[in-house]
Amino acid sequence: MGRKSSKAKEKKQRRLEERAAMDAVCAKVETANKIDDPLASFPAFKKYDRNGMNIVIECKRVTDLDPSTVDWAVELTKTNMQTMYEQSEWGWKDREKKEEMTDERAWYLVAREGDSAVPTAFSHFRFDVECGEEVLYCYEVQLESRVRRKGLGKFLMQILQLLANSTQMKKVMLTVFKHNHGAYQFFKEAMQFDIDESSPSVSGCCGDDCSYEILSRRTKYGEHPHPHGSPYCGGCCH
Repeated sequence: MGRKSSKAKEKKQRRLEERAAMDAVCAKVETANKIDDPLASFPAFKKYDRNGMNIVIECKRVTDLDPSTVDWAVELTKTNMQTMYEQSEWGWKDREKKEEMTDERAWYLVAREGDSAVPTAFSHFRFDVECGEEVLYCYEVQLESRVRRKGLGKFLMQILQLLANSTQMKKVMLTVFKHNHGAYQFFKEAMQFDIDESSPSVSGCCGDDCSYEILSRRTKYGEHPHPHGSPYCGGCCH
């Protein structure tokens, strides 16, 4: 009886520790989501004036964006990504994509041309929990064709990394299609993202024919991942 009782106590203690750890993770995400403007402490990153561009960048919840900007972001995503989606197992669905982009948890970086305030690029991201870790998940980084190849996309990704560090998230995560070769190369090489342990090619949850990878880059708060893996992740988490 003594041995069984001891094992039961150890299991209970482990469950309590896991619950406490998960509560702490959720608390960090909740704290991050309560910030009025995550970019307020970094005024230098609210402007991008390189390569002949005069760009002003704002960070807002989707609920605080004007409807015309939201409609523009949805339409730009469709223009840039519909073909990529149609080449994957997901397909393109207008209603589902708009619902994802207007979810109340969504945050946006919006880059506007300084003189006219016309939007030219954006990133949709969220502070969330993935596989038991607090993360900043980048859902979209989309640029109008006229502002590409001028460093703006890289600058937006650097802002996301900055925001992840300032809110003590463990890593920045994103999903990228394997057949979107330009984006895949950009994230892997220019932004130094790695294939995440939850990605199908690593976890094996979807076989070898998945059309996407999950990539991540750890922050200074995530340099020492959970030594035994996470009990909250069953493989594909996003």
